[in-house]
Amino acid sequence: MAANGYSSGDIDILEGLEAVRVRPGMYIGSTGVKGLHHILWEIVDNAIDEAANGYADTVSVILYKDGSASVEDNGRGIPTDIHPKAKVSGVQVVFTQLHAGGKFNNDNYKFSGGLHGVGASVTNALSEWLKVEVYKKTVYKMDFKSWVDKRNGKIYAGIPQGELENTKEKTNKHGSFVRFKPDATIFETVEFKAEIISKRLKELAFLNKGVKITFTDKRSENPVTEEFCYDGGIIDFVKYLNEGKTTLYSEPIYVCKEKDDIKIEFAIQHTDAYTESIYSFVNNIPTPEGGMHEVGFKSGVTRIMNDIARERGFLKAKDQNLIGEDFREGMTAIISIKMKNVEFEGQTKTKLGNPEVKPAVESVTITELAQLGKDKKKTEILEKMMEKALAAEKARTAARKAKEVARAKNSADGAKLVGKLADCSSRKAELNEVFIVEGDSAGGSAKQGRDRQHQAILPLRGKPLNTEKKRIEEVLKNEEIRTIISALGTGIGSDFSMKDLRYDKVIILSDADQDGAHIRAILLTFFFRYMRELIQEGHVYIGMPPLYKVYKKDVVEYAYDDKELKKKIEIVGRGYQLQRYKGLGEMNPSQLWETTMNPQTRILMRVSIEDAAEAERLITILMGDGLEERKAYIQKYADFNKVDDFEVRNRD
Repeated sequence: MAANGYSSGDIDILEGLEAVRVRPGMYIGSTGVKGLHHILWEIVDNAIDEAANGYADTVSVILYKDGSASVEDNGRGIPTDIHPKAKVSGVQVVFTQLHAGGKFNNDNYKFSGGLHGVGASVTNALSEWLKVEVYKKTVYKMDFKSWVDKRNGKIYAGIPQGELENTKEKTNKHGSFVRFKPDATIFETVEFKAEIISKRLKELAFLNKGVKITFTDKRSENPVTEEFCYDGGIIDFVKYLNEGKTTLYSEPIYVCKEKDDIKIEFAIQHTDAYTESIYSFVNNIPTPEGGMHEVGFKSGVTRIMNDIARERGFLKAKDQNLIGEDFREGMTAIISIKMKNVEFEGQTKTKLGNPEVKPAVESVTITELAQLGKDKKKTEILEKMMEKALAAEKARTAARKAKEVARAKNSADGAKLVGKLADCSSRKAELNEVFIVEGDSAGGSAKQGRDRQHQAILPLRGKPLNTEKKRIEEVLKNEEIRTIISALGTGIGSDFSMKDLRYDKVIILSDADQDGAHIRAILLTFFFRYMRELIQEGHVYIGMPPLYKVYKKDVVEYAYDDKELKKKIEIVGRGYQLQRYKGLGEMNPSQLWETTMNPQTRILMRVSIEDAAEAERLITILMGDGLEERKAYIQKYADFNKVDDFEVRNRD
């Protein structure tokens, strides 16, 4: 017998898809909202792969009242014949076997977003039920279910409820239909978010020129259907992102070439903005961390534009070459490549690692942009790009001087910064957090109520600068922004260094009113434009102070929204008293600690970038100069019927 009574009999063997239900996070990342939508994306990606490879031109996504979702395409249809090794239908193999699919063989799919062959089976395993229909002259059907045997706890995951059935029902359709209901015992929420789905489907329509994608939400009494189809593809994508911005030339530059078995596509358009907005994709998968395709594109742009600048006299012999940032200032670009054997760095598929992609993209970029210097029709575009780059170079020189002045000023005014920043005593950045607090009164309460070892407090004494459409030297003139930069220690823009970050959590703490919301928006715009890596790596949070205090004698409950208030009133019971907090300054130090700062009891909302391109557009609309675009957005999305304050009645 093995030591401590541990033998081979103690080792559990998970069969079939059981492992997926036992450890769902290993396959979909989390069981929260992101994981819920992940199992939908797996099915959507299969449909889009049919379209990307030329086999389909229509994809339909539907949400139903019972909590299920369906995806249909008019492609070739999942194989219905018997698999030679598994001895069951191709449909059963696809939905019950991990690492099974048609994407490992490049003869079936030249380009594919679903790389690991686990998508459909994982969706099946994490659903109460899943139904498949395949249309190939006749209709084929197959059902799957998952459950746990209450008698012995045995898990049954994605079990076929019979063999694939050929109904013999004739049809003119072709393709596949998959409908599934996420399992409420697995996910924290099973409510799909229409806005998240709509944004992703729109993005996929941009990336797949001419493919029609429809999205119908049937969960309300009045079903809503959206249709996305862009004949201009990523050209339309760039125009969409630049809505509300002043563009330097009307039509984006567009390139689509194939080199070394890689389809390379990009679109460029410059605006009068001062930051770059470059978004890249590989086989329709967003790569927010970039990778070899972005490196090749950027180096190609820098090389060819410097060559053209010298050929056409924009740069003299004595002048130094411009740097890449100069040519990319104000640039909005979409880079989309499609290729075989994709290698992503890490499990999150956020950075392309294939080294062969860089020279291919760089070569195409240089060759195609060289035509700008030869095409008389594009002379105006070229001149606008060069004027923008030369202006950026001058601003860069000024910004460098401004940074030097700012560093000297912060050094000289160190005592002033210390007076603002109540730092923590610990020097272990990974354990520390800084609260950026609105107002001196709230800052005073926060300083008194905090954990002095690990919590720093930085009060804002005025509203920070809205950094949208501001050059970096203007940003550095704002005292509040400069103080934040100094406190965090990372630097800004091209000087940004994550390794110098002094706090693991950067927490924005402002009042739950319009002014507080505006301050949050201003700070998030600054972080997005000049310290985006802070958000991307999950260091930025929003503190959630309560709106209400419900109390009676020794019973105290806090409510963070109107919906929760009703529950708290029921807990406290008749004869309760209610306090509506209008600002953080109304709380004494112990209340602020208990409700908002104590890591054991507080609620923090981590800021993330799920869709960087859409975030770019929203920040432009909401924080930029386009009044009409902002007005139209507010009219479309604002709920003017919502009552902010809970009407207090029937207290006794």
